[in-house]
Amino acid sequence: MGLRAKFNLAMLAAFAVGLVLAAGIAWQITRDNARAEVRHEAALLIAAATAARQYTASEVGPLLQDQTKIRFLPQTVPSFAAQTSFRTVQKEFSDYAYKEAALNPTNPADRATDWEADIINNFQRDRSLTEFSTVRDGSTGPLLIVSRRIRIDDPACLRCHSVPPAAPASMIDLYGTANGFGWKVGDVIGAQIITVPMAVPLERAWQIFVLVLAGLAVVFVVMLVLLNILLHYVIIRPVRRISATATEVSLGNMDAPEIEPKGGDEVAELAHAFNRMRRSLANAMRMISD
Repeated sequence: MGLRAKFNLAMLAAFAVGLVLAAGIAWQITRDNARAEVRHEAALLIAAATAARQYTASEVGPLLQDQTKIRFLPQTVPSFAAQTSFRTVQKEFSDYAYKEAALNPTNPADRATDWEADIINNFQRDRSLTEFSTVRDGSTGPLLIVSRRIRIDDPACLRCHSVPPAAPASMIDLYGTANGFGWKVGDVIGAQIITVPMAVPLERAWQIFVLVLAGLAVVFVVMLVLLNILLHYVIIRPVRRISATATEVSLGNMDAPEIEPKGGDEVAELAHAFNRMRRSLANAMRMISD
């Protein structure tokens, strides 16, 4: 096996090891960045929904309080306002979803599904848990689910949700007495659940990952070509000249021209040493012949 082949095999082995390590690190970084981007989107959306809840509770509810005695207005309910406003966003971004799920909701539309009930039960079991996230498979790819507990901290909420006789008659007329009662201060009755698709960020992360690996491959190919050119002109060609001259001398052709060293590197020093050896050999041969 020639020197060039050995050199290229060593370079290919080094590149393979380096590419595997770089691929692992690059994929970890790009995937983590994609997930962080999705988490940031989820945090932003759930914060917007919470802001809609707070605005409704502090501004809209008190403003329409007198009218609710005549006719119950769902628009004064913070959860209704937050979910209704998010539906406007969902018209343009259909893969996103927001729901305030409850195990015992006043509005049957807010009743938790099985997997939503599991999230609420997690909050009920661990009272110190305020936020929970998980990943589910959807029709368009993985979905990040971020949930925040809904706990009764304000006793004013019990005016509508303690027992049916204490609730506004207009609310009973609209929703009945079967659901949404028996709540107590400190109870975790539901969760704000935001769903954010991960397919687009993960696809973008994959594209960046491929570009990084392609860039590394291009850099390696360029380096390999340049190093092979350098190897050829600096090492292989001078060594071949020295080898050819050595062969001529070994066959008795003492008239073979001397090698012309170029530069001051180790190969040039080898050429100088060979020329000195050749001259010494020629002098020794003449002394013997004389």
